[in-house]
Amino acid sequence: MPGGGTSINSLPKISLHDHLDGGLRPQTIIDLAEAIGLDLPTTDATALREWFETQADSGSLVEYLKTFDVTTAVMQTTEGLIRVAREFVEDLAADGVIYGEVRWAPEQHLARGLTLDEVVDAVQEGIENGIDHVDEQGHSIQIGQIITAMRHADRSLEIAELALRHRQDGVVGFDIAGAEAGFPASNHKAAFDLLAREYLPVTVHAGEADGLDSIRGALFDGRALRLGHGVRIAEDVNIEREDDENTFVTLGPIAQWVRDREIPLELSPSSNLQTGAIAAWGDDVLDHPFDLLYQLGFKVTVNTDNRLMSNTSLSQELALLTDAFGYDLEDLEKFQLNAAAAAFLPLEDREELIAAITAGFADA
Repeated sequence: MPGGGTSINSLPKISLHDHLDGGLRPQTIIDLAEAIGLDLPTTDATALREWFETQADSGSLVEYLKTFDVTTAVMQTTEGLIRVAREFVEDLAADGVIYGEVRWAPEQHLARGLTLDEVVDAVQEGIENGIDHVDEQGHSIQIGQIITAMRHADRSLEIAELALRHRQDGVVGFDIAGAEAGFPASNHKAAFDLLAREYLPVTVHAGEADGLDSIRGALFDGRALRLGHGVRIAEDVNIEREDDENTFVTLGPIAQWVRDREIPLELSPSSNLQTGAIAAWGDDVLDHPFDLLYQLGFKVTVNTDNRLMSNTSLSQELALLTDAFGYDLEDLEKFQLNAAAAAFLPLEDREELIAAITAGFADA
């Protein structure tokens, strides 16, 4: 705990990269599975949490994504979606999050007959229920939906149109996710063209399971305002020499562009380790290029990606980085200010978040 024992949990935080189907409570999965007759690896909540973490800790994004077959299976009814979304909000608030963006792919929740619009409405109802519950407890939280299209599928234009239909009812942005390698952003040109014409903000998963070409595609084909993960931008950072106190580097053209344009990186340390996204640098959080990118002036943000699969929270991710790199309160505040400035909100709302973060850290 930095700052002479300050609790990270109590600090105001911003969550930008957090998947709805990756943040379920294990007991909720058990309850919802029982209601629909779905077999699970175990019906003990503690053992189920451990199963998810073990399965996700594969070193492969493809294997990691298989755990979502279980979570999405229990998110196919209105009741299930409402409950999962409500608890998602409550869990963020309990971790000190004051603004969160929840991303999810509506096309993966149609197996029991719901329509795209119905699933978005159900999630929004759950979000609003969660916000009301948090408010009743004397706290406050804001939540925006990021509607996601699956990059290996061919429904991205339809999903972009869906996002636009709900932009006045909770939707703040658009994303593409899923298997990255072999499924470039350019495959979804029509969707990104539409979103650009309609001024809906876009973030794109890139630089996680694929490298610089994927990042380039996210930026110039997807017109991404943020990079989902983006950790492999470090492949474009060339270390020339090091001494006891300094590391001397040169930046390639993509890294230079991302840094100079202050394009935020939605980094998720635990997840990046689990999926092998940082395998080129090592297999420990100390090997993560997070600190290198931070010291070089990139707009780094800290995220959970999937709280269930990584058995983590935003506070835990910040603690992990603090232990690894010796960060203090000033560093943690910087990460939150970066995230607040990158939120898919109007300027005035982002300024309010920045003021709340500054006040909260000043109190600490």
